[in-house]
Amino acid sequence: MFYGAKKNIFQKAADLRNNMTLSEEKLWEILHDRKVFKVKFRRQHPIDIFIADFYCHSCKLAIEIDGGVHLDQEVMDYDEERTYILEKYGITVIRFKNEEVLYAIERVKETILNAIALQSL
Repeated sequence: MFYGAKKNIFQKAADLRNNMTLSEEKLWEILHDRKVFKVKFRRQHPIDIFIADFYCHSCKLAIEIDGGVHLDQEVMDYDEERTYILEKYGITVIRFKNEEVLYAIERVKETILNAIALQSL
């Protein structure tokens, strides 16, 4: 479930859980309620050398929420490489912008529900 994550990654994940962004908090309110998605999500979950914003092990689904810094080309390249590595573990990665979570949460929920359904096939 952690794919060899080291102790320092677990500490960083704990720190991130204590300092979530507004969009992460908003999505967590929904993901944490199993009535909506019927699966368990973890927040700031260590995977290898990475920390997924949200992760469902039973679906092998990682959800990332991207702020403005993710528009920088260097960060976009890093995100692409990170997604590639996670996909090698069989993990599907979906990304949302902060604004999508804050202002289009119903569409975000629908996208997540569709991803869960695809993973269940």
